[in-house]
Order: sequence, then structure tokens, then C-alpha cells
Amino acid sequence: MYNQSSKRKGRDGMIIPKSIEELAGYAEKGKNVFFFTADWCGDCSFIKPQMPEIEAAFPQFQFIQVDRDEYIDVAAEWNIFGIPSFVVVNDGEEMGRLVNKNRKTKDEIAGFLQRVEG
Repeated sequence: MYNQSSKRKGRDGMIIPKSIEELAGYAEKGKNVFFFTADWCGDCSFIKPQMPEIEAAFPQFQFIQVDRDEYIDVAAEWNIFGIPSFVVVNDGEEMGRLVNKNRKTKDEIAGFLQRVEG
């Protein structure tokens, strides 16, 4: 079981899991948006500066940054074959995904999260 008090946050405020166990804990409990990214990804670098605004607009979600290279097995299991990608999970149940190889815009991500919220 992961320790909530050990949350590591990135510069943009997103939670960055320290272990596969911690990542699994977030997938099992809570309303979470998993943001799959990588340091070398140009399209990821394009959207990262806008993520704090997206997070602020959707406080009902907890945002988890997942390094695709560090968690390559998780990315494969979740069928994440293009980044940046977003998967919304609520208490272990996938609610929606924005997964493709295209550059994402702030408006596209916001629209996706609004649709998932219903």
C-alpha cells in the first residue's frame, strides 16, 4: 500500500509516483487523471506548461504524472502507444481515455475531462 504522505509533486503540482505500488494505489482508489508523458516528448513539453491551469479547472480530479519510459510495462498494459495521453480512472474503473499520437491542446483536454465528468 502506498503512503499518501509520501506524495512527490512535480514542478507543475502533479503527483509523481515513486513506485509501481504507489501508481497501482492511485489506479485503485480515487478519481484520477493519469498523464502519460516522457522527457524527450516534444508534444508533452508543449502541453506541460498548461497543465496547472487544467488542474485548477478540474479540482474534482487528482492528476498523476506517469513517465512512460519509467513505467513502460504499465503503458503497454494500458495500451498507451502514443504520448501525451490521458486516462481517467475512478476507484479502479476506467472512465475515459484520450490516447493517440497527436499533440493535445488545453481546450481538447478540457473538453475530454468535461465529457468524462458527464
